[in-house]
Amino acid sequence: MTGPDGVVVLTDRLVARDRLDRVVAGAVAGGVRWVVLREKDLPRAERAALAADLRAILADVGGTLVVAGPDPLGGDAVHLPAAGPYPPPTHTVVGRSCHDKAELDRLTTEHYATISPVHLTKTKPGYGPPLGSDGLRRLIDISTVPVLALGGVETPDQVTACVKAGAAGVAILGALMRAGDPAETAATLTNAYAKAVTPVLTKTRREGTQVSQPPTATKGERR
Repeated sequence: MTGPDGVVVLTDRLVARDRLDRVVAGAVAGGVRWVVLREKDLPRAERAALAADLRAILADVGGTLVVAGPDPLGGDAVHLPAAGPYPPPTHTVVGRSCHDKAELDRLTTEHYATISPVHLTKTKPGYGPPLGSDGLRRLIDISTVPVLALGGVETPDQVTACVKAGAAGVAILGALMRAGDPAETAATLTNAYAKAVTPVLTKTRREGTQVSQPPTATKGERR
C-alpha cells in the first residue's frame, strides 16, 4: 500500500456540522478515499470505537483510515507529529507532519509527509507564515516522499494550485467538516484534483479529440 493521494479528510468533530461518521460518509460518497482520524482528546476506548466505525465506512469503497499518533487503534496506518516519535513505528502506512526543510530532512522510513500551512488557517495557528504555492513547491522539490498540501486549502482553484506545485494530494479539514453538504463539497474538490492530474486528457475531451493512451496518475506519485 502506498501513501495517501487525492483529497484527504482530516477529522474534527468539534467543528463538524453533523455527527462525525455522517460527515465522513458524505465525504466518501463524494469521492474521498483517505481519512485521517484526529480527535486526540477522546479516551482510547472511545477513539478506537470511532476508528472502527470510520473504517467500516471506508471499507465499502476500498478506502483507508489513518490514525493521528503512533497508536493505529487496531489498524495499520498512522500519521505522526513533527516532534516524534523517532524512529517512526513500523506500519503499512506511516505519515509525518512537516513544516520546513529541517523537518523534511529528518524523514527516514515514512511513506508520505504533510506540509503546512499552505494558506492561513485557524487550525494551524502556531505555524507560519503561510507557504503559498511557491513555498510549497520548494519544499516538495526537496522531499524524499510524496507530499500532501495542508492548511487553508478550501477551493477547487487552491486544490489545482497545490497539484501544480507537485503535491500528491491535499489534506482538508475545515472545508469538509463545516460543509452543509459534505458529499457535494467533496465531489467538487475531488473533481478539481482529478482534472489537475490529468490535464492532457481533460483538454482532449473538451476539444472532442481522442488519445490512444491518456496519461494516468499513479497513486502516491510525485508530480
